[in-house]
Amino acid sequence: MLMSPARASCPGNPKGMPVQVWATWFPAQGKPQSFIQGFPLQGLQLSAKASTPFHFQIADNVIDDASCQGSLHVDGHTVSWDLHYSSTFRTTLSSKGWIGFSRTPHSDATFCGEITLDGRSFAGSPLGFGVQGHNCGYRHRKFWTWTHAYFPRPGASASTLEALVYEMPLGLVFRKAVLWHEGIQHVFRNLRDKQDADEAFAWCFHCSADDGLELEAAIDGSGPGIHVLPYLKTDCSGTFDVTNNSFAKAHVRLQERGGAVAILETDSNAVLEKTGGATRTRELSPGDLPRSRTLTR
Repeated sequence: MLMSPARASCPGNPKGMPVQVWATWFPAQGKPQSFIQGFPLQGLQLSAKASTPFHFQIADNVIDDASCQGSLHVDGHTVSWDLHYSSTFRTTLSSKGWIGFSRTPHSDATFCGEITLDGRSFAGSPLGFGVQGHNCGYRHRKFWTWTHAYFPRPGASASTLEALVYEMPLGLVFRKAVLWHEGIQHVFRNLRDKQDADEAFAWCFHCSADDGLELEAAIDGSGPGIHVLPYLKTDCSGTFDVTNNSFAKAHVRLQERGGAVAILETDSNAVLEKTGGATRTRELSPGDLPRSRTLTR
């Protein structure tokens, strides 16, 4: 991560270095662990804006268009990785000029390689499946909710769903979801929450595409994978909590206009992330028009 490079650092805060590398370990059983190491700007190698291929390197930590390598030593722990990834689908969820962008070069990624934590190594080809993305902005948004779900389908190519909601200036709220299913991209811009999930770490929403496809999603982030990280504000004025579960469950119901119903499910291949306020709408049932009122907090 590159944070406020013109400032060079947040004085008196060791976690406010301008270049940071983050790694989080999500064990199948047990609490997640995060490792964050900061670096000065000296030694940073970064490809030019909009240039191809993308390249970002600081010390032994490198990420490019198809691979990433790294090694961190934090609080007595050592974590390293050497991964390569490929995919069949890429998308841009948001690109709003000075506000920033959220891009997903690899939405249905297959990962190969090795990860090592404190001497324990995990290697495979494939090693796992998921998402690789890039985010940029002049500051963190006051609130956002984001999810990505990977749905393996025996005998067929995997499907993915990615959705994002965040606040914008002038009281506006950005909403968008992108479904990759059977080799076709479906874009949804009228996301409406189906219920108030403040008491549980979850997200349920309904939306429809211009081609008539109806989508209902239930993302369940409850369970031992819940992880809260304090994010440092870009102006160094303090921190705010971001809650994440990268072992989330997802259930998606798809129905074409007048057609059959398809169900996509995963018990652990989804991620849910939330911070700040949230959009709230009245409950929708299939076929409802996307009328709502939006409150922010």
